[in-house]
Amino acid sequence: MTPSASIVIPALLDAIPGVSFELEQYLRSSGFSDEQILDLQLAVEEAITNTIMHGYAGTTGTIAICCRAGQDEVTVQISDDAPAFDPLQVPEPDTSADLDDRVIGGLGIFLIRKVTDNATYRYEKAKNIMTLTKKRRPLS
Repeated sequence: MTPSASIVIPALLDAIPGVSFELEQYLRSSGFSDEQILDLQLAVEEAITNTIMHGYAGTTGTIAICCRAGQDEVTVQISDDAPAFDPLQVPEPDTSADLDDRVIGGLGIFLIRKVTDNATYRYEKAKNIMTLTKKRRPLS
């Protein structure tokens, strides 16, 4: 198994590019395809953005991201100290509605569900913990 990679960032949007860079380096060294890397970068960026914008909502805090690549999949755990909130309980948006009738935003969790193989949430020891899993696909 490839060793895990961890990073802790301040709850600031400016910190997200650094996470994406570290995630790309780790996944590339673990043998994941460009498509898998982009999918996970999108999912992690969306989860972190939601935490910053809605969880911390302008207050200070940190977000911890830990990746672990196994033989068959990669798991990314994102944890924070913001107030408890299960984003996976947010209903899926109506993507069939006319663009003029849609509410702005609300696609982050939808995208996370679409580009990962599994997403879970738990609140434990005063921390929100979201775990994203992506199965390894053969390099083509």
